[in-house]
Amino acid sequence: MTEPVDQFDRKILEIVQRDCQLKAEAIGDIIGLSASAVQRRLRRMREDGIISAEIALVDRKVAGNPMTFIAGMEIERENYDALAKFRTWVDKQDHIQQVYYVTGSVDLVAIITAQDVTQYDEITAQIMSQNPQIKRIHTNVVLKDVKLGMFVPVTSD
Repeated sequence: MTEPVDQFDRKILEIVQRDCQLKAEAIGDIIGLSASAVQRRLRRMREDGIISAEIALVDRKVAGNPMTFIAGMEIERENYDALAKFRTWVDKQDHIQQVYYVTGSVDLVAIITAQDVTQYDEITAQIMSQNPQIKRIHTNVVLKDVKLGMFVPVTSD
């Protein structure tokens, strides 16, 4: 059973979201716990799935994929298992960074990185050919990153 998240856990989550390489001793000094207590709490939050991943954020330009596209996709309405099929397929597509099931004029919104427009066209052609339940893709090209982040504010009860 998952233990409730307390104020110390919340402080730890705030800190590790900004720097997941910070040592337990430094975190403990900031919040007033011992390093071993911080380590136990971190281990528990990882095991409970509260911390789902600790990753390095790589500069897209350095990685060779400087362009970002926001793709809104429409799914055929009568195809009820389309979302499950797409979810399975998209898990294997590294250029597709994020996908959201949304309300509004499209059903899915995807964040896609590519080297250039030509590669993006190839990616969308693959999306359409591998997922016939997607009937249309609306594309927005990101001109400039205004803010990038995955920080989740941790609120108290």
